Amino acid sequence: MLDGPQSVKLNDLFLGAVTVGERGQIVIPAEAREAYGLRGGDKLLVFHHPGHCGLTIVRVQDVQRLLEDWLHFMEAVEHIDAEQDHEKAGTA
Repeated sequence: MLDGPQSVKLNDLFLGAVTVGERGQIVIPAEAREAYGLRGGDKLLVFHHPGHCGLTIVRVQDVQRLLEDWLHFMEAVEHIDAEQDHEKAGTA
């Protein structure tokens, strides 16, 4: 059984404050860059937060990795479904 949601402290999530410059640019705080291994030249995607209360920023390579993981997961699920269908056909 899964435990309920873990209590997350705001201080644990906070990585720094930024100011939007005149050209709409921000500087990602050093602590955030270090925590996520961000380097100069990394491509980042910027999305609306699902609740439209901010922005979500992710590296392109992390999204690619997530999609690959999901693809492998879905292939495994399809394999399990095919095995179950085969077993049902054998017992009918």
